[in-house]
Amino acid sequence: MDISDIAVEEFVEVDADTRVAKVRSRFERENPKGIVVMDDGDCIGVIREKQLIQSHVEDDMKVGAIVRSSRSGGSPPKVARHDDVREVCRVLVEGDVKIAPVYEGENLWGIVAADDILRAVHDNLEAITVGDIASESVVTVTEDDHVGKAINRLRENGISRLPVVNEHGELTGIVTTNDIVDFAVRDEERQGEGDRSGELERMLDIPVYDLMSSPVQTITAGETVDEAVSVMFENNISGLVVTATPDGAEIEGVITKTDVLRALTHTEEESMDVQITNVNLLDVLSREDIVADITSVADKFKEMNVLHAHVRFTQHKEKLRGTPLLRCQIRLRTTQGQVAGSGEGYGAEHAFHVALDRLERNVLELKGVKADEEYRGQLMRKLNEL
Repeated sequence: MDISDIAVEEFVEVDADTRVAKVRSRFERENPKGIVVMDDGDCIGVIREKQLIQSHVEDDMKVGAIVRSSRSGGSPPKVARHDDVREVCRVLVEGDVKIAPVYEGENLWGIVAADDILRAVHDNLEAITVGDIASESVVTVTEDDHVGKAINRLRENGISRLPVVNEHGELTGIVTTNDIVDFAVRDEERQGEGDRSGELERMLDIPVYDLMSSPVQTITAGETVDEAVSVMFENNISGLVVTATPDGAEIEGVITKTDVLRALTHTEEESMDVQITNVNLLDVLSREDIVADITSVADKFKEMNVLHAHVRFTQHKEKLRGTPLLRCQIRLRTTQGQVAGSGEGYGAEHAFHVALDRLERNVLELKGVKADEEYRGQLMRKLNEL
């Protein structure tokens, strides 16, 4: 499908120096899907109204600062008017954005939003089940965990939502980055101006139970992805918890709109499908380098057919001689389950290879576990024959 069938040509444009108050008023007055932010004739990004709602910023702040802070450096992702939907989904996933500028040649033509793509391909998603694309490795918090711990887990794992479980490990709620931001904004509005360091510490010590949303929107692995997307749109959310039974408490995974977009990038080619989030952080590394290195690790476990690899880079504020500290997370979806590795380093190449070393150790550990299982199986069969 040609992206020009989905992208919209109408868009609102503002200068990077425009105050946030004016941008908010344009959203209220014109209700655009997004506002293109320009700086000296160049598009530096597209901002959504939801970003302004979720970001507690002063009205006098310049909108260019918000756009730049929402990226991890580099240029904003962009697509061509006649790009294939698969390629556009890849750009959105790797750029970690929900909306992108669309170009015709060198000229800005329009914008395209992830939600519009999902609506356009909605009918084609009934052939895929939730279990096919949901993340099986789920990071959770307990009801009694403090908000500070939840924030750390969200940041360390590069995710936006955490299922909340009770003392029995049963699903009781969910907490998202939006919940935390909304609470912080409400709390600041109540407290007013002044030294807020003590209030911040107080917020970090609040139990997750006080912030989580409940009941949780869930879905089972056997349901279709088009049904999952429908539930997300109906409830104005970006993800669902996958449970063993409808309305059950046993967590099996999580599925998000990003997972669906990532699935749309899959091709029938024999080469490994690799997605890189925040691809603009790559320095001397290339996509080919990353694919080759991950393939080399996967080849050490011949029985492990890698279906999909996701590499995510996150930039920290710390720098060493101008080179930023990065966190790299590598997650492989294979026929033998999921395996992951993560690490930090100065620059993408360093961070990637630290994560790759961890991934290799985990792959070899998985190989050992599988070998032990096979040995135990052979031994039991022999004992049964006696």
